[in-house]
This record gives sequence, C-alpha cells and structure tokens, in this order.
Amino acid sequence: MTSVHDFEVTAADGATVPLSGYAGKVLLVVNVASKCGLTPQYEGLEALYRAARDRGLEVLGFPCNQFKGQEPGTDAEIQEFCKTTYDVSFPVFAKIDVNGADAAPLYDFLRAEAPGDWGPQYGVWYDRLSAVTPAVEPGDVTWNFTKFLVGRDGEVIKRYESPVTPEEIEADLAAYL
Repeated sequence: MTSVHDFEVTAADGATVPLSGYAGKVLLVVNVASKCGLTPQYEGLEALYRAARDRGLEVLGFPCNQFKGQEPGTDAEIQEFCKTTYDVSFPVFAKIDVNGADAAPLYDFLRAEAPGDWGPQYGVWYDRLSAVTPAVEPGDVTWNFTKFLVGRDGEVIKRYESPVTPEEIEADLAAYL
C-alpha cells in the first residue's frame, strides 16, 4: 500500500468503505474516545470540518478503546454520543485498534508514514501519559485524539500528538485546502 486511498475501513453500521472515495480531499484522521479528558476536542474537530468541508476537508474519526478503556461503548452507542453530545457530522467509523497485533491496517500505515515526535517537549502531557501508558513501540499512537493530516493525493503529511488541539492545526490545514 502506498497511499491512504489504498485502504478500506469499516463504517459503524458494518459497511466497507474504500478510502479511495476520499481522493482529492484533505483528510484529518483521528482516533477518538468518548470518555477521555480530551473528548472535548470533538467540538474543535467539528468546527474545523464545518468551516472547511466546502474547501475539501474531511475529518475521519476512528473510535479506539486501547487507552485506559476510554471508548467502551458499542458502535451504535458511540454514534449516538457523538451526535447528541457534540453534534458531530463528520464520519465516525467502527471501533478499531490503532496499535499492536490487531491494529487496523490503515493505522499500521499511518504510524509508519508519520511516526511522531512524542517526548518530553510535551511537558505535563508527556509526564502524565508516560505514567499511565504501557511501554509503546516507536511510532505507536500514544493516546486518544492523535491526528494525521493526509493530502489530497493520499500521502501522509504530518502527525499531531494528542495534546495538539484542532484549533492549533488550522494554519497547517489552510496550506493544503
């Protein structure tokens, strides 16, 4: 696989979704969770999506329960939470793993293409997460709300670690829209 567009993912209703359908769009791929201290980032993600979808932005949410069990619900419960709590209109897919042997192939690719820069420069976030997160492999997603920016051609442009808010990446997005 050489592009995000080469992958298929599963919608919350179980349907297969080829990411080739997003060719020509700028993607922000995010692993999400409904019971995390960072869950309010849904609001910022939705605001970005509403402000830029007409210019070609798609936000793709992938629920993940690998970080302290912060996404325990079923796919239907997650959909309901997203709609009623944050009025999410961007696609939130079926729950997946983002690390380990059972990681979704899309996330294996994203992690390989953009291994990230997680480290002490993230200050208190790094200290807190290092204390509660098991040892991670280089490039692993370290927590909920890690974001991957993907160009219109399906190439991974950049990775943003969890504490980077949607508002903080607006300038980067604008450069690609």
